[in-house]
Amino acid sequence: MRLSRIIMALTVGLAVVAVPTAAGAAQPQPAPTVTDTPQPPPYAPQPASLTVNRPTINLGETVVLTGRNFGPNETVDIVVSVTPLAAPAANQPRRSDGSTVAMAPVAYQASAPLSFTAYTNSRGRFTKSYKPHVTGLLTFTATGRESDRTASTELRVLDRPQPPLPVTGASLGTPMKIGGGMVGAGAVLLLLTLAWRSRGRFGMGSAR
Repeated sequence: MRLSRIIMALTVGLAVVAVPTAAGAAQPQPAPTVTDTPQPPPYAPQPASLTVNRPTINLGETVVLTGRNFGPNETVDIVVSVTPLAAPAANQPRRSDGSTVAMAPVAYQASAPLSFTAYTNSRGRFTKSYKPHVTGLLTFTATGRESDRTASTELRVLDRPQPPLPVTGASLGTPMKIGGGMVGAGAVLLLLTLAWRSRGRFGMGSAR
């Protein structure tokens, strides 16, 4: 009996000692540390752009501004600065001798930059019609209020086509000179004719 009790006590003791060891072995081990690998750079959005459908117009015509790659559904502020232009050389009137008539530069017609707003769609795009009321080189600068993206474009606005200039003294000079010469030549011929007739009459009187 004593031997069996001793064996049982030893068995129970070994079982009690083995339980914590098995419990520790069953716990999950922390994952090994993995060295951080370089991540690809985030996607870079395309820069904002602003274009105009016609680079040069005459005063009174309308253009269409198109903005792309701004923030979705945001307000875009557009500022217009104006620089005066001289009259284009191709439209300068000419005299009859081929010389050009000097034209004064177009007056500066805007004391401060103009401004207006546009609104983008879900893709960050907008279109805006614009009718200039001044001539010159117009620079449009668009800035998104939320995205802070900006873009610019230029437009040349010329004055309305002018009607043909009236004939000036320089243009009349050549025709008047030609006409005066013809009148003088006619007067000389008339005098010669009268002299010839008078001579013929005197000749006939002498013969009688």
